[in-house]
Amino acid sequence: MSRIGKMPIPIPAGVTVSVAEGTVTVKGKNGTLECAVPGQIEIAISEGNAIVSITSPDAGNLYGMFRTILANMVKGVTEGFTKVLEIVGVGYKAESKPEALHLALGYSHPVIFPLPAGIKAEVEANTVIKVMGVNKELVGETAARIRRLRAPDVYKNKGIRYRGERLIKKVGKAGGK
Repeated sequence: MSRIGKMPIPIPAGVTVSVAEGTVTVKGKNGTLECAVPGQIEIAISEGNAIVSITSPDAGNLYGMFRTILANMVKGVTEGFTKVLEIVGVGYKAESKPEALHLALGYSHPVIFPLPAGIKAEVEANTVIKVMGVNKELVGETAARIRRLRAPDVYKNKGIRYRGERLIKKVGKAGGK
């Protein structure tokens, strides 16, 4: 049995969690999220807590994971999630437009990255991108797709990286001198 799955999920004031017809819906001040509930999982709401339980013993692999998904949904509609990306390189910059990011990443053309629905992006000082949203999975996927446009180069330390990501610079080829 999962130790994580056994823990109850506190539901803060202003958040409603409802389960109906195989889906769980979480509503809060930042928005609404829905997720399909697997058949072996049951969700009970009592005394301001949501409790996840399993109906069959072979559903243990879903237990902790679904509890974490539900906890992330509650956190998303109350606080939201943020990933911060940094752009490093001469001439590399970003500009925020409605529904899209315009990036200059050293290519011969500007890169236009359309933002998915439910995701907002702010650009600070042309080199810091904040990706924000309610859905943790979508925020992480969007940040990873932006990072993939110009992945960090280990030889020059240029590119788009997560804030706090530590790159170890490799030594270039020394032969030929």
